[in-house]
Amino acid sequence: MTTLFAGRRCAALLLCLLLCLLSLTTSANAGERWTKERANDWYAKTGWLVGCNFNPSTAMNQLEMWQADTFDPETIDRELGWAEGLGFNSVRVYLHDLCWAEDSEGFCQRIDKFLEIADSHGIGVMFVPLDGVWDPFPQAGKQREPKPHTHNSGWVQSPGAEILRDPARHDELQPYIVGLLTRFKDDKRIHAWDLFNEPDNPNESAYGKVELKNKGEMAMLLLRKAFAWAREVDPSQPLTSAMWYDDWADHDAMKEMDRFMTEHSDIITFHCYDDAATFAQKVERLKRYGRPMLCTEYMARPRESTFEQILPICKRENVGAYNWGFVDGRSQTIYPWDSWNRDYTAEPELWFHDIFRRDGTPYRQGEVELIRKLTGAE
Repeated sequence: MTTLFAGRRCAALLLCLLLCLLSLTTSANAGERWTKERANDWYAKTGWLVGCNFNPSTAMNQLEMWQADTFDPETIDRELGWAEGLGFNSVRVYLHDLCWAEDSEGFCQRIDKFLEIADSHGIGVMFVPLDGVWDPFPQAGKQREPKPHTHNSGWVQSPGAEILRDPARHDELQPYIVGLLTRFKDDKRIHAWDLFNEPDNPNESAYGKVELKNKGEMAMLLLRKAFAWAREVDPSQPLTSAMWYDDWADHDAMKEMDRFMTEHSDIITFHCYDDAATFAQKVERLKRYGRPMLCTEYMARPRESTFEQILPICKRENVGAYNWGFVDGRSQTIYPWDSWNRDYTAEPELWFHDIFRRDGTPYRQGEVELIRKLTGAE
């Protein structure tokens, strides 16, 4: 009996030791960048992600989408129904730090409602908490009216220049990033967190004269902090930030921000508004990282970045695909980028972005049929 008891005791001690070692290993891996194996396993489970950058047609910008007075679940439900009809299974959606600062609990409740609606249509969500594009001076509350016939005339940066220009104020965003991710870190309706969109975009054609002269430097500081804060939370969804302007031919020759993004993102995300040949070349170059790839912005018809040219490549290469724009609305992205410097007085013959008119009629029926064919929704 003594020998048997001793054996059982040794076995129990050994099991305890193994559990402790497992706990230490798990703790050591927590808050670290995902391994390639984990990232690829995640993508194998989600399957090919295809969808759009979504904001409802009734919202000019992120603030109109998320503030309590203008949050529009009825329109969101209707338009995500059209997305479901295309076979879209994911949407990329922008948030804003001012919504958190004004009413974090109400903001989270509206996010939860959005996720509920999207999930009812079989659609997951990639959220974008920070954004470096368009107006650098956002203001909470009622938004100004869109400038007629002008692309994204009211879209706003998050954070604004007042915070971005001062590194001492960057930490004001920590409660937003940490609180947001902590609230939704295990929510299976969320596909990924795209932490900071085009952080160093100079917005030359629209706001270049009032942009920070050292924006790239300040954005790099904030991007590093955003990743560090997000890693502290250790969400079950992958973290990423998308490269947006380069050919990415040589990792060592890439700008510091792009290198940082590829070295700290769990999955590789990028933007490309170029033709099929250029797009395919970029995909080949980014394969060197051995991680899932998602193109989180594409489709600008006058630039030959079209569904016909790009989406078949994404399908063949298993590259996630999120076109810019969905329903023609207050963001006015049927107009091209040059509408900031060139006068338009009516709807352009060739839409720049977007798929549907507000009544649900496709801009081009052939595009809709192609999308449905590639997604298997036909």
